[in-house]
Amino acid sequence: MTDEPDSLTLRYLPRLDEKMDRPGDQVSDLSAEIRAIKSHMAGFMQNEVAQDGAIATIRQRLDRIERRLDLQETR
Repeated sequence: MTDEPDSLTLRYLPRLDEKMDRPGDQVSDLSAEIRAIKSHMAGFMQNEVAQDGAIATIRQRLDRIERRLDLQETR
């Protein structure tokens, strides 16, 4: 007797099982890449917030200097 199953379904079942595992691995890889992208985006957003704060501080200082030197334009 051979180890080959008589049914075609039983014969192809291990191959189908292997093929079903591949997309799961790909989804895991994509999930990891998406997490990395989200992390980078969060870093960019934090940097933008820091820059906005620095610009606001510079604007306040410039307004104060203009007021002291009486350099403000009439609006």
